[in-house]
Amino acid sequence: MQSTMGRTNSSTISHSIPVVGVCLAALLLSNVLIYLYLDSVYQTDQQPVSSYVGCGPRHFKMTTMKNCTPWLQCSQINSEVHKLKLIGQGAVKKVYLAEWRRQKVALSKLASLDYLDDFLHGLSMLEALQSPLVVQLVGFCLEDNTLVTEHHPLGSLLNLDAVLAQERHQQHNTWQIRLRLATDYVAILHYLHNSPAGRRVMCDSNSLEKTLSQFLLTSDFHLVVNDVDALPEVDPSRGLFVKCGHRELTGDFVAPEQLWPLRNQGKPFSDDLMHEYDERTDIWKIPDVTWFLMGRVPGGDLVHFHLFQIHEECKKEDPKLRPSSLDVLKLTFARQDGRLFSQTGRNICHVDQQRTL
Repeated sequence: MQSTMGRTNSSTISHSIPVVGVCLAALLLSNVLIYLYLDSVYQTDQQPVSSYVGCGPRHFKMTTMKNCTPWLQCSQINSEVHKLKLIGQGAVKKVYLAEWRRQKVALSKLASLDYLDDFLHGLSMLEALQSPLVVQLVGFCLEDNTLVTEHHPLGSLLNLDAVLAQERHQQHNTWQIRLRLATDYVAILHYLHNSPAGRRVMCDSNSLEKTLSQFLLTSDFHLVVNDVDALPEVDPSRGLFVKCGHRELTGDFVAPEQLWPLRNQGKPFSDDLMHEYDERTDIWKIPDVTWFLMGRVPGGDLVHFHLFQIHEECKKEDPKLRPSSLDVLKLTFARQDGRLFSQTGRNICHVDQQRTL
């Protein structure tokens, strides 16, 4: 009996060694593939590779255009931009699919004079923040409170799963594409937190759905931020902080500092007593948005393991302990930090080994 058991254990161990070796090799290869992929998308720690060709100030150029053109003015918008159909409406704007010289554009009109300040703020942000990460401004008219931007037919990030479910886009439903979108999202936050218009906070992001609606999916599966009506500035050196709205915010998606601290004491919400905060509220939301963007695709779990540590830091209760958007952006594709990924790899191999035994 002992001899038989000895042979059995020896056989089990000898078979388990190749399993562990293959498992670790596969995990290391997966890690290398992630690094190589991200390296192909991002040339440096800060600037994503893009086919975007910038024009001079106050000019635009869409993909089918040969030359840069000055922003459209009132006379051109009124005579050359033709509404086709309503495609979106919020408290601030009504958005129409429109056409300008056979180019599809988005025509936005102020929905109510009550939100004129928000509309004008959004327009000023579009003017100041033009870059590959922001929807392209085509023109505006202050006389009738309209603005024109580039149209992206795939719509907002709310449509991501529906778009990837379409037969013509199913080849894009991979961890590589989804990780690229997640990296674009963090790159946009980094840009807003270090923008030419100062340090900006995405205040219109009190739920996952609302946050996703702020971004557009481009035809080549990148992201641009579209809705910039609520981007207040923070500047600690000037004692400048923000409160995102004047009503009580609830739920796990918003950062802890955005919650009414006296709610558990039964005291009613008071905007006057609510404390202010900074851009680290955006950092708190990165893991939730990334989980949505990654979806459920083969290889996605390994990406989550790779990002686990930095995402855990994003969820620190104390906002001062959270990383910056640049820290998150770097560690999303940092080839030198594979420790947690390797540890997770050992855990996965342990599970696979148990199944083999």
